[in-house]
Amino acid sequence: MKQRKQRKQRKKRKMSPKVLKLILLVIFISALLLPKFLLLAQENQTIDPIEERQQLEEELKKIESELLKIEGDITKTEAEKKTLNNQISLLKSQISKLNLQIQQGNVMIKDLTLQVTDTENSIIQTSSKIDGSRQKLANILRTINGEEQKSLIEILLSEKNLSGFFDNLVALETLNLKNRELLEDIKNLKLSLEGQRQSLDEEKTDLEKVVTIQTLQRKESESVKKDQEYFLKLTEAEYQKYLKEKEETQKKAQEIRSRIFELIGVPEAPTFGEAYEIAKSLEKITGVRPALLLAVLTQESNIGKNVGQCYLRDPKTGDGVVVYNGKPVSKVMKPSRDIEPFLQITKELGRDPYNTPVSCPIPSVGGYGGAMGPAQFIPSTWMIYRDKVKQITGQTPNPWDIKDSFLAAALYLADYGAAKQTDDAEWKAAMIYFSGTTNTKYRFYGDSVIKIASQYEEDIQEIEKLAKI
Repeated sequence: MKQRKQRKQRKKRKMSPKVLKLILLVIFISALLLPKFLLLAQENQTIDPIEERQQLEEELKKIESELLKIEGDITKTEAEKKTLNNQISLLKSQISKLNLQIQQGNVMIKDLTLQVTDTENSIIQTSSKIDGSRQKLANILRTINGEEQKSLIEILLSEKNLSGFFDNLVALETLNLKNRELLEDIKNLKLSLEGQRQSLDEEKTDLEKVVTIQTLQRKESESVKKDQEYFLKLTEAEYQKYLKEKEETQKKAQEIRSRIFELIGVPEAPTFGEAYEIAKSLEKITGVRPALLLAVLTQESNIGKNVGQCYLRDPKTGDGVVVYNGKPVSKVMKPSRDIEPFLQITKELGRDPYNTPVSCPIPSVGGYGGAMGPAQFIPSTWMIYRDKVKQITGQTPNPWDIKDSFLAAALYLADYGAAKQTDDAEWKAAMIYFSGTTNTKYRFYGDSVIKIASQYEEDIQEIEKLAKI
């Protein structure tokens, strides 16, 4: 009885094969899925924005360094292209010149060939004349010799008198002398013609050698030209490759700049520390010193705390009212210059143009008000810089947005020399930012900005020291 009970207990403790298989399957699936769950968990962990910005800024430095190298390669390749094009152009000119010289040489060779042929014909005719003269001279000599061999009886019988015989003999001698002179002249003519022919042959031979050399030079130039054209194609391909690399690198840099800018998420009217973080990031994009940018924005709107105390009311006259008491104000906005762009800007951003604060006119300075947002851009000027801002942020710019307004102000200052970071350049840029001129009438503004910037520079150095502790 006891043994039977024990067997039942062992049977209960024994696991069935189905259950065992199910457990093993669960373990196997867990082993497969666990790494994925861990990876997803890692991916879902939030990255510290400050750490991400530091990483992005380091990556941006590397990309900007690559851009400088690519720019150098492009400049070098452009110079190589220019050199190769100049060399090819020079070789083309040389080949054209050689072609003309070869044509000229061939024409001269043909002319010399004709002259040689004419000379040879003249030599043949002269030789024929020499042979004829020799034959005549031989006949005369034979006649003279025959006359001289006659006996006195023959002379007396053949001639009526003795004087006739001697006259005939003298005539023969005279004819013989003239024939000899003629023969000598003909021989000299033949020698002269043969000399001419030899000279023409030599000239023709020399000219043929020159043409042969020129032909070889042309072939060599054509070969060099072909090589240069081949290298030019390689250079052009390399040039296009560098341009593509530059475009891709610039695009990547722009994406990183946009991401850095996006990470600085601050509300309106930021603290000085937040404003400094924006200004510091913009220095990498524009080259404008953070202290100067903050000084300008302090002078304009107390870094976003005062973005305007007037509303536009009449789009035809540009008149408006004071925000806090509704008192009428003239010259809130210049109709011919700023009304239309202001209405366009507010419409694009979904803002009510008649309840959006802008700056009031300043009686002591004169002119119109109408400046918008923390950077106090007048609408017509904002329209110039909004596309530049959009290229960096990738979004429709908003002059009342802290980040967009800071960026536009930095770009404006950089355009007028502030990126040089010298006192004179920064003072001039600040003056132009205020009045569009460096007229000393408004030097109070430039002097004030430089003074504020100097104080801010000390504050920034203190912030940096504390950050390192």
